[in-house]
Amino acid sequence: MRAVDGPAAEAVKSDARMAEVLARALLGGVSEPVDDVHLVLAGRRYRVPAHRVAAAVRALRDKVAAPAERREVSYTAARTRLGMAVAEDARRRAEAAGHTPTDAETARAARSREVRALLDAAWPARTAVALLIGLFTDPAALARAADGVLDPSEQALLVWEAPPRSKARAPWTTADVVLLDEVEGLLTRQPSHEHVVVDEAQDLTAMQCRAISRRLGTGSLTVLGDLAQATHPCTLGRWAEVMTHLGRPQAGVRPLTVGYRVPGEVLDLAARLLPAIAPELPAPRAVRRAPGSLRLRPVDDLVAAVVDRAGQEGSTAVICADDDVAATAAVLRGAGLHPGVLGVDATPSDHLVVVPAGLAKGLEYDHVVVVDPAAVVAAEPRGLQRLYVVLTRARHEPDRRRCRGAPRSAVVGRAHPVPRIAT
Repeated sequence: MRAVDGPAAEAVKSDARMAEVLARALLGGVSEPVDDVHLVLAGRRYRVPAHRVAAAVRALRDKVAAPAERREVSYTAARTRLGMAVAEDARRRAEAAGHTPTDAETARAARSREVRALLDAAWPARTAVALLIGLFTDPAALARAADGVLDPSEQALLVWEAPPRSKARAPWTTADVVLLDEVEGLLTRQPSHEHVVVDEAQDLTAMQCRAISRRLGTGSLTVLGDLAQATHPCTLGRWAEVMTHLGRPQAGVRPLTVGYRVPGEVLDLAARLLPAIAPELPAPRAVRRAPGSLRLRPVDDLVAAVVDRAGQEGSTAVICADDDVAATAAVLRGAGLHPGVLGVDATPSDHLVVVPAGLAKGLEYDHVVVVDPAAVVAAEPRGLQRLYVVLTRARHEPDRRRCRGAPRSAVVGRAHPVPRIAT
């Protein structure tokens, strides 16, 4: 990606309303002809009245504009159908006059110069890239497509400061890729799968859900996720909304409440956040408990506390707010330790690694040191959810070198003010 959306722009691009804006932009180029079309079949010329062509355009436009689950034809296929419809109309007129054009002659008429001219005017060929560039560089075109859907301030967030020099140099963002996929879904029919499995589904946006739904067809779907770990700023927040946008509003939801990885003491601490971040979720229950596996330390000397907990046997992650990574790594190196930094010069499997909180999801370590949880919370809009992720990175596995040794998770924070989660 060449660019990164600001939070407000990403929120608009992730909203399901964008689907209507894109459909309007695509179909806004379709027009009803005012002139008759003249075609040659079997050496004779036949007139197809403009009102009959216009009726065919309207019928096809309605089919393309239908909701995805009821859409009979894609935009590109409808363009082909329109050409054939005009040729077939001319064929019926030939047959009424006592002539019998062949299928091959009718097909050639559908590809004739006259029909191509009609299609270019009434149903122009489009590409997803060109359509989105057109919207993002032409405020007037965007206003027409978004009228009554996005307010002017939301529209302004989508407009690029300057047109790109080429399509390849356009400042695409991650959210734009999903919008391009939405347009592709209107242009052509997406291949479907018998079964789709989605992990980390708690972070899906409405538009991402639509991208998955287009690939489902009549197939089945399994989604896995933890709403307490929904850190994406544009997440939907409830499974009912997720499943609706996935096209499966009646799907069953089965809460999985037993934890096999995180020690019970650590899981209990993280669960204190649930009333604030996911009040509908039942509290998780750990299979095993490990006395002494958790230490909460409000401290005055944050540096000493981190160094004290970092040099342990087994894998250790020192997790902190993203902006504090460089300083935290420097402190550890100054104390004679040799941490890598995840995303810079380390892999998740390194013995000692400083982990930005934004990259912690999905990782597991024997020991986890959470530095200044209040800073983790303050760093992003869904900071409490991010902290829940960070607090649950310690795994619970017997260490054969120490018989039944338990992992250690430490939460260290500045004494003034003491982070509320660490009390």
